[in-house]
Amino acid sequence: MKIALDVMGGDNAPKSNIDGAIEAIKELNIEIILLGDSAQIQEIMPKDEALSSKMTVVHCDETITFDEKPVKAVRTKKKSSIVVGLNMLKNNEVDAFVSAGSTGAILAGGLFVVGRIKGIDRPALTGVFPNENGGSLIMDIGANADCKPKNLDEFAMMGSIYAQNILGRKNPKVALVNIGSEEGKGNELYKTAFELMKANAYYNFVGNIEAREIPTSKVDVIVCDGFTGNIIIKLTEGIASRFFDMLKKVMFENIKTKFAALMLKKSLYNMKKELDADEQGGVPLLGIDGIIIKAHGSSKAKAIKNAIKQAIKFHESNSLTTIKDYAKKHVNNDII
Repeated sequence: MKIALDVMGGDNAPKSNIDGAIEAIKELNIEIILLGDSAQIQEIMPKDEALSSKMTVVHCDETITFDEKPVKAVRTKKKSSIVVGLNMLKNNEVDAFVSAGSTGAILAGGLFVVGRIKGIDRPALTGVFPNENGGSLIMDIGANADCKPKNLDEFAMMGSIYAQNILGRKNPKVALVNIGSEEGKGNELYKTAFELMKANAYYNFVGNIEAREIPTSKVDVIVCDGFTGNIIIKLTEGIASRFFDMLKKVMFENIKTKFAALMLKKSLYNMKKELDADEQGGVPLLGIDGIIIKAHGSSKAKAIKNAIKQAIKFHESNSLTTIKDYAKKHVNNDII
């Protein structure tokens, strides 16, 4: 398998991205194309020939930064690591593209360079929300601030396929985020989406879910617009960060609490690991006619390695073909 990695994307680029690629190659039988400034890349490349032989450097003259307007950047910076990588994906030169760069640029590039799956109206970013169920997919988490009812129906379909093929869930339960669990709740978008999802026999729709139920839910796929999903994810990250800061303060108050912390060290580590975004590595952009994994901007080597693993799982699961087959047969773009 061949993966294109945007070496210049993210806060810790290029070193953490290259280190993550090296870690992935040590564990997996893959080839990685490193996209970025060749001079910077060569300074970090490993001396080990067995490792370096599985990495090819493709020089890119330009870099798209987080503060640039995504559409303009994609259209004008043709030699950027993001655009070059997406063109390689479009032309089937690689099996997947991984980047910790600008989410907006990756979304715009996915749409304008690679293109949507025929029959899918909007792509969606898909994350995993940690809970007692081993994690629930939540989508969209930021690609689409404004949605139509049919978009949420499509998200549910793509999420159900991904949950079944990647997470190994049998007949995945799909729920719609809402302000109440009863049918008929919410604004017009969510009321209409509920009816579409209820009528769709392709996936297992179980109704509405309130935000407070998400952490303890047994639902496999949680659907919402990107504005709502992004707030849910970022609020959760903030609460988790604050919780561990408070816990650390309490645990180091005195000798007794320090001793308790020592006794609980392994359990606390496992709990933190479950909430650690680096464990997931990246999130797939579903609905694009190619495998794109978006790693978070602050990714370090561990996150990049796991994002590459996500790309491999996606490729091996054949989920992209399944989504395309569904879209070809079932999606009606005349739906609301």
